[in-house]
Amino acid sequence: MPQPATRRTVLATGTGALALGCVGCGGDGGGSTAPQPPTAPASSPSPAAREAAPAGEALARTEDIPEGGGKVFADRRIVVTQPEKGRFKAFSAVCTHQGCTVSQVTDGTILCPCHSSRFHISDGSVTAGPASRPLAEEPVTVRGNSLYLT
Repeated sequence: MPQPATRRTVLATGTGALALGCVGCGGDGGGSTAPQPPTAPASSPSPAAREAAPAGEALARTEDIPEGGGKVFADRRIVVTQPEKGRFKAFSAVCTHQGCTVSQVTDGTILCPCHSSRFHISDGSVTAGPASRPLAEEPVTVRGNSLYLT
């Protein structure tokens, strides 16, 4: 007699993984882009982000990053902020809760659309959970009017 499927066997076969990835994924009502599926494990290092922006290739121009705000580069899994005039910070755009890509920077906060985690633009620290760990900081330098991952 076959055994009933357990949660472990369902997850192991992958049939439930997609459905579980979308639990709690709702829009924010603000017309932002739909939540993206996890792009990497929350604890993964971010060399992949640096690979997407090779050394020598500018990530953005300084004027593209608003003072007191920031910009998400989802394709590169990086978010760049300017907490105060002329000071730029970069963080992994992979939320530390369940690996979704953060979607926007508003009112000094980096927002994750999947479960509403929020992170501070100056240091990536959690300002609202469910995430409990900060976004991983990425080294960024300014050369002229351009920002580069280093």
